[in-house]
Amino acid sequence: MTSVKGDVVWVLDFGGQYTHLIARRVRECGIYSEIVPHDVSPDEVLRRKPKGLILSGSPASAYEEEAPKCDLRIYELGIPILGICYGIQLIAQQLGGKVVQGAKREYGRIKLTIKKPHPLFEGFGREFICWMSHGDYVEKAPEGFEVIASTENTPIAAMVNDEKRIYGVQFHPEVTHTERGIDIFRNFLFHICGCTPSWSMESFVEKAVEEIKRLVGDERVICALSGGVDSSTTAVLVHKAIGDRLTCIFIDHGLMRENEPQQVLKVFKEQLNIPLIFVDARERFLSKLRGVSDPEEKRRIVGEEFIRVFEEVAEEIGGAEWLAQGTLYPDVIESAAVRSPASRIKSHHNVAALPKGMKLKLLEPLRNLYKDEVRKVAELLGLPKEIVRRHPFPGPGLAVRIIGEVTEKKLKICRRASAIVEEELQKAGWYDRVWQAFAIVGDDKAVGVKGDERHLGYVVMVRVVESVDGMTADWAQLPHEVLRAISNRITNEIPEVSWVTYAISSKPPSTIEPC
Repeated sequence: MTSVKGDVVWVLDFGGQYTHLIARRVRECGIYSEIVPHDVSPDEVLRRKPKGLILSGSPASAYEEEAPKCDLRIYELGIPILGICYGIQLIAQQLGGKVVQGAKREYGRIKLTIKKPHPLFEGFGREFICWMSHGDYVEKAPEGFEVIASTENTPIAAMVNDEKRIYGVQFHPEVTHTERGIDIFRNFLFHICGCTPSWSMESFVEKAVEEIKRLVGDERVICALSGGVDSSTTAVLVHKAIGDRLTCIFIDHGLMRENEPQQVLKVFKEQLNIPLIFVDARERFLSKLRGVSDPEEKRRIVGEEFIRVFEEVAEEIGGAEWLAQGTLYPDVIESAAVRSPASRIKSHHNVAALPKGMKLKLLEPLRNLYKDEVRKVAELLGLPKEIVRRHPFPGPGLAVRIIGEVTEKKLKICRRASAIVEEELQKAGWYDRVWQAFAIVGDDKAVGVKGDERHLGYVVMVRVVESVDGMTADWAQLPHEVLRAISNRITNEIPEVSWVTYAISSKPPSTIEPC
């Protein structure tokens, strides 16, 4: 927990996948937020004096004996509390209400009806669309609570106790799919907690530079550079703090996008003027991946091999004690690598897939940020637009966009098909309108007709999604002419491909990357 000037709101972490997204929404409102353990002591709360507490979601059920709980004395401190999803259920369970498993689960967009006006919903009409993701629900509100909103399957979608200053909503205002969800946070922060805005990305940059200087001291740092906005922003931020005691290392692991190594080298040598070492490790990585089909094992192999190469280079250049990398919070939360009851979705190569016994100390200045926040930092630091607006790309690269074993043939198909997808989106003016766009290749094949002959070729799946922060996403409803152009080019320009499909699953229940 960090000392900052101005008002602070704490998010109690019960292990929900959106926990950090809640904190991010609070920061969007200009209020500094921190995620703290769900069992933080009331004495610590009184000592640090946060202006409000928000109870996060959780994969647990509030009525289970082993479910994560907060100290009951938290409810008696007089500090405004907002429970979200599991948070409202925990409030109900701990204060004498009843939580049960629902006969019908609610996932996705649901119409919510406001039954009574309240400051939490100030400025709202009678109905709006919210985002639900729950199997349990509050069947009975605790004594002293009033129900102020409901949905068709959730009679208690929001409840309040103004005397105790405790509030709860069953839906997720933190996700962008809840209409005006940010206004619910503003109402809680400003009308109920009485906060005053005082935090910005400019203040984050200033604080991050000071923190890097404090941590590193007079030691040297190497930075894992991929060329994406995360690692590039990390590099510029660390360089701003320690200057030429930073050396960037770009490892070509053979799993990059088309022409990516050349583009990265050009930007860092000609525009940013930051020391850079290029390592060609294509054969090394691809040989380790031969015969491996399990996605978690692929991530582990890539993560371990990255670290081994960095350690070798650090030893060659001498004196480097730190490894800086562009880890973001979605990597952390999906890998369940924080002290919380979160369940692991997948191991990110730079978090849970790091090898034990690594010699370098980690420096991760962006660890508490989301992608759109990083882009704001990148703009403040003067990074080129081509890096700032670049679509996210996973550290393991095309290895996680190839289902099954990584082979040279599938790599070639995936790389060219992904380039075609991006090129057509650029032509149609859609590239900057979507979050991510790429192609996926597996082992499936389908019969086609090429040159009047039967052709058994690979199936390429195209994935294009819209998102703000990467924690939730919807498939992009591209115009048919754009989809047609993508399909025609892939099947005409890549001889090994006979079919092209389009992925139309949202996150959740899917993830953005296939594995």
